[in-house]
Amino acid sequence: MRRILSLVVAVTTLAVALPAVAQSLSIRIDQAARLGLSGTARDVIVGNPAVADVTVIDGRNLIVTGKGYGITNLIVVDGRGRTILDRQIIVSASDDGRVTMYRGPGLFNYSCSPRCERTPMPGESDPVYQEHAPPYTAAAARAAGAARPQGE
Repeated sequence: MRRILSLVVAVTTLAVALPAVAQSLSIRIDQAARLGLSGTARDVIVGNPAVADVTVIDGRNLIVTGKGYGITNLIVVDGRGRTILDRQIIVSASDDGRVTMYRGPGLFNYSCSPRCERTPMPGESDPVYQEHAPPYTAAAARAAGAARPQGE
């Protein structure tokens, strides 16, 4: 009986000490999601800022925004240095009302609601995308540069 009680105490202690781990958050590109925390955040770390961005509303609430396609992670640390959140962030395209047309090697995206309009997306090599892409590619380059340690 004593052995069972010690096992229950050990498992309960581990469960309380471990942060919320291994959950994933799926976000559509150019969309945001609110994320509530169990504790007060001191530091917020995004693995790849070109994929996702985080805005701290207050110590217990974050807004995660999908910036580019891909997978990254988000780590939140409290005032004592303990990890209170470690979550995978998956940023993908929205399928709602979108049509992708393949023409030879070319790729063309359209958003159809209520009528179809051209919506250039990353990966397109056509001149229309190249015309609209510079602000997005410049922002992605700045975010990637911010993620690199100083001196690289």
